[in-house]
Amino acid sequence: MEEFFKGAKKVVVCGIGNDVRGDDAFGVYVVEMLKERVSNPKVVFLNCGEMPESYAGKIIRENPTHVVFVDAVHFEGKPGEIVLANPEGTLGEAFSTHKMPLKLLVSYLKEHINAKFILIGAQPKQTGLFVEMSEELKESAEKLVSILERILAEI
Repeated sequence: MEEFFKGAKKVVVCGIGNDVRGDDAFGVYVVEMLKERVSNPKVVFLNCGEMPESYAGKIIRENPTHVVFVDAVHFEGKPGEIVLANPEGTLGEAFSTHKMPLKLLVSYLKEHINAKFILIGAQPKQTGLFVEMSEELKESAEKLVSILERILAEI
């Protein structure tokens, strides 16, 4: 993951998810924890909820060199397993739990900013309405937050 952030001058981290749908809250949970722990003017955290496309204008105005999407993603992994992917690849296309494929959002953003993009996904266990986030996802979120906290603090 460190490799992705090489040369970063400005980073936007977008948490995607729905915090009343169990593990679907993964992305927003991670971003909210990072907001509390990382204070770096070169890093912007956005809690995008279920509509990251609504934040396209904000992302473009920040003019980042690097954009990170954090989301619960179905990729046939074990619950809590983390995957790093190109959001314009297969995972950004079909498996997100949200409306607009990330692939479309990223291609739109690329028309306006020159940035590197990555999707950090976690395999959800339960995404029912009003269920708690599973222990597997909470554990993965904690691990991811400590890794990102260290990387983002040094940019």
